[in-house]
Amino acid sequence: MREMEMSALAQHKVFFGCRRETVELLLRGAFLQKFPARLELAREGDRADFLHVVIDGLVEIYATYFERETTLEVIGPPNIFIVASVVLDRINLRSARVLEPTKILLIPALAVREAMVEDGAFATTVAAELANSDRSNVRELKNQKLRSSLERLAAWIVLRDRESGRTHRFAIPFEKKVLAARVGIVPEALSRSFATLAKYNVVVTGSEVEILEPDALERLAKLDPLIDDPNA
Repeated sequence: MREMEMSALAQHKVFFGCRRETVELLLRGAFLQKFPARLELAREGDRADFLHVVIDGLVEIYATYFERETTLEVIGPPNIFIVASVVLDRINLRSARVLEPTKILLIPALAVREAMVEDGAFATTVAAELANSDRSNVRELKNQKLRSSLERLAAWIVLRDRESGRTHRFAIPFEKKVLAARVGIVPEALSRSFATLAKYNVVVTGSEVEILEPDALERLAKLDPLIDDPNA
């Protein structure tokens, strides 16, 4: 990496509070790469060689079981992933692939483990990432177990609209089959769910979603901060 790139990356949240020597150790053997859409970054069952830091773009975290496949989450910057496998030096339990051209910082796993031993601030940052991941998993488990598929889809639309500035019109940022897996339904059921949402004045045209009656959709979604607020 160029010196300018390293200086910019040193400001990333993953290095917050770290000693200068720690940042240099982590970046010395790191790679900053731009990956094309659909490229696989990590595969479940493989050893975790790098900690992945999303600089820009979108990454799908997914898992498979024989012929079945499901999306677990979709993440963007400034998130990191493959954290637990790196810390424990274990195989990956999840796979990851790029959904759109995406820039990733890859930090060697061995350097991460060394830095955790040498720098308490970095170890604290990694522990916080693991804790946030655990809380995210609990929220998602509650979402899947306590809501119907239609409520999950409605909640996703409401939250996406809020992320998009509450304009009540936005584009689904990835393929619909990814959205279906994200909310826990098969792709065929997604079309039926969108048809049902038409009763709540939600219009879906291709990848475009328009919410004509936001209050009605929010009543269906019944957002709960203990499920839907990542800062709770």
